[in-house]
Amino acid sequence: MSNVTSNRIAYYRYGGPDVLCWEPEELSAPGVGEVRIRQEMIGVNPVDWKMVAGYFRHTDRVPFPHVPGWAGTGVVEAVGTGVAHLHIGDPVIAGARGGAFREHLVVDASLVVSRPDSLSIEQAAGLPSSAVAGYSLVENLDVAAGDTLLVHGAAGSVGSAAVQVAVSRGAEVIGTASAGNHDYLRSLGAVAVEYGPGLLDSLRRHRPIDAVADAVGGRETVAVTREVLGTRGRAVTAWGDPHSDAAGIPWVRHPADELEQTVALAARGVVNVRIGATFPLARAVDALTFSQTGHPAGKILLVP
Repeated sequence: MSNVTSNRIAYYRYGGPDVLCWEPEELSAPGVGEVRIRQEMIGVNPVDWKMVAGYFRHTDRVPFPHVPGWAGTGVVEAVGTGVAHLHIGDPVIAGARGGAFREHLVVDASLVVSRPDSLSIEQAAGLPSSAVAGYSLVENLDVAAGDTLLVHGAAGSVGSAAVQVAVSRGAEVIGTASAGNHDYLRSLGAVAVEYGPGLLDSLRRHRPIDAVADAVGGRETVAVTREVLGTRGRAVTAWGDPHSDAAGIPWVRHPADELEQTVALAARGVVNVRIGATFPLARAVDALTFSQTGHPAGKILLVP
């Protein structure tokens, strides 16, 4: 197996999306337990611009230069020793833990699952990180038929996946979102309520809430969670912060099989990713800027 000359998006210091640069790289052949993927599409997640901005620099400082990206789909073009479940030519989905904004990706094979024939490339690229987090929120809460689940940020990529998984389990789901997203939430089977003043009154008009999946974070959201749950119920957040820590709301835990389980749900049509915008990989600056400030109505994707 030979090296590959490719291109990537990298950054050499923390900052806004404008610190990203498009540059060539030479990727080595995959090592033991690794595969190399020729990427067909890459998912953009809010964590990408937050990582670039240095939000987690005190707890998860990255080495420079660093390549953003936690999600991609493509075709296996080289396989390292010790990998038995993947072969050259296999279409796959990679839940990369950083480093996905590149034309070719070398990644640990344990982070890669086969892409079902029933799943489009766009849907496949949108599943890792965000939809996977939505699945894990519901799994952490052990949501079941008869439960009433409140999802904060229900129209986003994480929240909408949580809604769909919970509805498929027979739960009643109440989702918070801006008014413009209420029809979308209803189409997923959720009861839609609007952010802002009056939210608590709206929630009290519904049956008691058993669990809360928070895909937003922040002081106001945590306050609402504690108010509707009181001393009972259960909650988990995808965006832990000092407010959720003080309230005793844990970060979402990620089961080892979360990507495999989410892909299986998507292949059955249980989880569908709403696509918001697509950019060439070389325009990752524009994609992250849109993710940060543009309020995209759906998943942002990059095409190498």
